[in-house]
Amino acid sequence: MNRHSFPVRIYYEDTDFSGNVYHAAYLKFFERGRTEFLREQGIHHSELAAGGIAFAVRSMEISFDGAAHIDDLLSVVTEVSAITGARLTLNQTIRRGDTVLTRATVVVVAIKTSGGPARMPRVILERFGPQPAVTI
Repeated sequence: MNRHSFPVRIYYEDTDFSGNVYHAAYLKFFERGRTEFLREQGIHHSELAAGGIAFAVRSMEISFDGAAHIDDLLSVVTEVSAITGARLTLNQTIRRGDTVLTRATVVVVAIKTSGGPARMPRVILERFGPQPAVTI
């Protein structure tokens, strides 16, 4: 399964003075979506860290198409776009119902917890294999 949906409720702490979700809060929502996507696949950050591997966001491109507001129930949808021996590219959207509010393309790389680059863990390569490009 290369697509995952994670629910997020908007709380007061997520909003700014205008009542809209503050732009940096979307980064937290995307991170939670990526983590839960991997968790559903049986891949846990704590187990990777015990093996000396962690992930780092290499790049992220975000488009803000609409605003979320307090009490909204959103879905963070995460899909694998591409994978190589060193990089995992994910497309993510945050939706309110069928309306896309925010889109992101995220490139994640594997790193050694002791420092420096690492190969993508075998479990991830096997799970997500070669992926055709997906555009959002």
